[in-house]
Parts: sequence; structure tokens; C-alpha cells
Amino acid sequence: MPDALERWQVMPHGVLEEIDDGILTVPGEIVMPLGRFPRRMTVIALAEGGTVIWSAIALHEPEMARIEALGPPKFLIVPNRAHRLDAKIWKQRYPEMQVIAPPKARQAVAEVVAVDATDDIIGDLAIAFDLIDQKTDEFALRVHRASGTTLIVNDSIGHVRHPHGLGAKIMARLMGFGVKRPQVPRVIRRMMIDDPKALAAQMREWAALPDLRRIIVSHGDPITHDPAGELRRLAAKLEK
Repeated sequence: MPDALERWQVMPHGVLEEIDDGILTVPGEIVMPLGRFPRRMTVIALAEGGTVIWSAIALHEPEMARIEALGPPKFLIVPNRAHRLDAKIWKQRYPEMQVIAPPKARQAVAEVVAVDATDDIIGDLAIAFDLIDQKTDEFALRVHRASGTTLIVNDSIGHVRHPHGLGAKIMARLMGFGVKRPQVPRVIRRMMIDDPKALAAQMREWAALPDLRRIIVSHGDPITHDPAGELRRLAAKLEK
């Protein structure tokens, strides 16, 4: 798999689901030997018009039309250096879109697409950025709606309940991507996290949000059952 696609190439994906007012999410798959590994894109409508694209995935035209109907893409968030596969082709399609990447990921992301900022330039009061500052940092978002808060994280939590194909099943289990329940993937903990207690503290802060409704992860299913409890459980495991 290349670091970045050069043309609009649609890999297998599902349909966009509106999980809250102006928040769409769609599962996709990366084709790999003996299976397909799940990934996920999330789209957030801005109060003043337009949309934010989190961890871009090229979709078929009917689904792209749904995004454009919600609002033209104004910001593309590449949440860490590993999620730049579709960034270039999205920027080609929407050249006015601004690209945001975490500070430590800026150089790697800039190899495939110009980075406009490494912090929050969106300016929407309903969207709050968090930076998970580790070996390889990544963003998380808190999106506020009348019904509650949606937490969007990237690789720090996996919830791959339905890997497709033998290769994907082996990968998900060996690397600890949360086949049975949400998990900090073992491969991510080894390669990206140098301060588990700091990440645990961040998870406890998220768990304390009084209106936390769900967690969207970039690999796997959204966490909708007791998201605060799952965060506290993961924090306790990190602190051991």
C-alpha cells in the first residue's frame, strides 16, 4: 500500500450514517493480503457552513454527494502520520480545503500534501481539539451537540469487532485492535506511546465529561455502550 494515493481510488466502504446532528461516519476497508482491515472516516458539519473531514476516505459519488449536501469540505484533519493515504486526492478534489495535522506528524504529512496548521484553526465553538502528545502524536476531537458529546479518537483505541478475512483477523488479534471489546492496540502502545500514564490521565478526563454519548474510533465500530466506563477501564490497564 503506498503512503498516499495519486488518483481518486475508491476502496470498499459502507454507507454514511448520521450518528448525531451534523455528524456522519462511514466504515471503509483497506484491502490487504487475505483480508480487509477496517478504517473509518467522520464528517462534522460546521455551525457557519461547510464540513470538517476526519481521516479521509475516498467514497463513491452518491456518498460524496451526501457530504457535499451537508456542507462543502473546508478542513481536512490528518489525525496522525499513518492516516495520510487519501489526503492528497481529497486536497486535489477540494483545493480550497485547509489541511491540519499534529505537530510531530507535520513533516510526514507534508510529504504528500501541504499542511496549513498544526492546531485548531477551525474556530467552531462546538469542536474542541485534544493533542495526545506521545512518541508519535495524534489528535482527538470532542464534538458537542444538544444531545451530548461525541469523542473522536484515532489509533489510541481500537474496536475491530468484525475483521474481514483471515489476514485481517490475525492482524486484529495479534496487534490487539479490540476484537472482543475496546482496547489500546498493543502495536500502538509499543510504537507510539512513551507515557502510558499521561494517556490514562487523558482518558480519565474524557470519561469525566458529563454528557459523553459515544466514541468514534478510526479502526472499528463506534463505542456506544458505557463509553465513560470503557475509558476508565482502558486507563486502569495503562496505569498498571
